[in-house]
Amino acid sequence: MELAAILNRQAPILREVGGVTFSGGEPLVQAGFVAETIDQLDDLHVTLGTSGFASEEDFQRVVRRCDLVLFDLKLMDSKAHQRWTGQNNDCILKNLSLLDSSTTSFIVRVPLISGVTDTDENMQSMVAHLKTLSRRPQVELMPYNRAAGCKYAACGFDWHPGFDEARPVNDQLETFLDNGIDASLI
Repeated sequence: MELAAILNRQAPILREVGGVTFSGGEPLVQAGFVAETIDQLDDLHVTLGTSGFASEEDFQRVVRRCDLVLFDLKLMDSKAHQRWTGQNNDCILKNLSLLDSSTTSFIVRVPLISGVTDTDENMQSMVAHLKTLSRRPQVELMPYNRAAGCKYAACGFDWHPGFDEARPVNDQLETFLDNGIDASLI
């Protein structure tokens, strides 16, 4: 496979900087390709950045080949998740549970969007859910990145986010820390 050959030629450099990360869009949309590429890598650390939105089969196929998963968790309420992402979160929460029961290391990443993902209700629901996992994952809170608007414009589309981009996010770090969950703002 061409990609694996390119990465293997760069393996000495990649090992020095931590390895290879497959991220998005959503790499699990191409789970077969990602799994095949990983299988052909020469002893490289592999990280997967995912929203967890994939079939159980595709999720497990790739995760079992990875050393670390960066798992984005946005909204706990299924209706809110449907509203803001266009999909409910059933398979995402199922895949988080599968990840928890695997041996693969993982970090939960929370993209903070003002009035959407950073609400008290969402953060408290997230903490409650994370406390049900057998392994307490590290949590990284990621403030909103305004690059989306520029990307839309570059593609000739109008950007109407549906929330106030100028409003500072509520990072809710204490909500996690006070509940025994290792969390940081990145």
